Amino acid sequence: MSIPMNRLGGRAFAHTDNDDDETEREYDRLRDLARAEAEKRGSCFDRSKEAYRNGDGAAAKELSNQGKHHDAQVDAYNQQASDFIFRANNAPGRIDEDEIDLHGQFVEEAERILEMRMRADRDRGQSHVYAIVGKGHHSERGIQKLKPAVEKLCREMGLNYATDEHNTGRILINLQGGEAVLPPQ
Repeated sequence: MSIPMNRLGGRAFAHTDNDDDETEREYDRLRDLARAEAEKRGSCFDRSKEAYRNGDGAAAKELSNQGKHHDAQVDAYNQQASDFIFRANNAPGRIDEDEIDLHGQFVEEAERILEMRMRADRDRGQSHVYAIVGKGHHSERGIQKLKPAVEKLCREMGLNYATDEHNTGRILINLQGGEAVLPPQ
């Protein structure tokens, strides 16, 4: 999996009613470990190429294997961070049962999580799900990344969706194929 390792900024823990710095610190620690492993991976692959160019195939192979190990560590730490912040943001009582909060997820993680949820909910006969994607405040230059990805996923799955007019970081997804109509506020 190729997930960009740049810092999103802001807080991944989406619930201001409980300013849980411990949750935020653990999330940041896991993402920082993933970034550190990504740097090690890059260094190993660069040195592997250099060793190969210098005719040292054995060193090139060893460095390549080390790079692959670091790549697996990147994926493992990112998965831990994704799972951790997902559980924190979607804990019982934090959001409604028909919502899924994707704050703190990288785009590929959010797509995977949401697709699994939409398929499971649709199979259970649920009519809709609200995807909380945020307004982009935590993204680089304040540009929403999750919303366009969620909209694309909905189109690929043939599902209609609508952005909440009162909260542009919340998307209603109709899981039964009909029009996505937001209830009156």
